[in-house]
Amino acid sequence: QVQLVESGGGLVEPGGSLRLSCVASGDISNIDGVRWYRQAPGKQRDVVAFILGSGATGYPDSVKGRFTISINRETNKMTIDLQMNSLKPEDTAVYFCNAKVRGIDVWGQGTQVTVSS
Repeated sequence: QVQLVESGGGLVEPGGSLRLSCVASGDISNIDGVRWYRQAPGKQRDVVAFILGSGATGYPDSVKGRFTISINRETNKMTIDLQMNSLKPEDTAVYFCNAKVRGIDVWGQGTQVTVSS
């Protein structure tokens, strides 16, 4: 099993930055790709960044150039960070970490990001 725990959300003014972290523990050797998603009230959950098993990264146009995903691997855990710069009010959402483990989606509990003046 893999467990994901997010942290780093909060309230930030437009133009500001936040760094979200997701700590993966457990059977991390079987993780094949990680993603950050977000879900605003009344909207579907959308991916905002991903790293594939090959190391390739990708972002939708809405966050490209502003968000950066990175991974730090240690012996017993993996940390997946999402650096978010030049934040806009439309970035307000609950952000979720996701990992594919043997083809099965594993989710964190989510962390709230609010961009407001």
